[in-house]
Amino acid sequence: MSDDEHEHELLVSKIEDGTVIDHVTGGQALNVLAILGIDGSRGERVSVGINVPSGRLGRKDIVKVEGRELTPAEVDVLSLIAPNATINIIRGYDVIDKHRVERTAVVAGILSCPNPECITNAREPVETRFDVLDDGVRCVYCESIIREGLAEHIEVERPSV
Repeated sequence: MSDDEHEHELLVSKIEDGTVIDHVTGGQALNVLAILGIDGSRGERVSVGINVPSGRLGRKDIVKVEGRELTPAEVDVLSLIAPNATINIIRGYDVIDKHRVERTAVVAGILSCPNPECITNAREPVETRFDVLDDGVRCVYCESIIREGLAEHIEVERPSV
């Protein structure tokens, strides 16, 4: 093989079962891992491509997570930082389901409000609700806005391993 042909080889191996999150906004892969609660401490097998060339996006990130399928709540949060992402469910090395994330108008029960005075942070049985804005999310109760660090406010229940 010539050097040019080597440049087009698959750099990350296929996964047998799990999820491939493709077309993630360039530079957001580490935030995707944070949203999914993946830090490597539980031995997850993860492959990450950051700022790889993309005809559609210019540059993109790719995250492959073996042995795990995303919950709808995780996909909702991913849509906030990766609105062009594609979720591929892999079983037996084959893509059995492929869909684009859909940016929701409201995110409920997923994020915690940063305002300590918000009713959702009191000992009341109130589920958090955020309106999705172009550049972040806004709490429907106290109107606090989160523009950065969404992963730090995730309340998604993490799968136990």
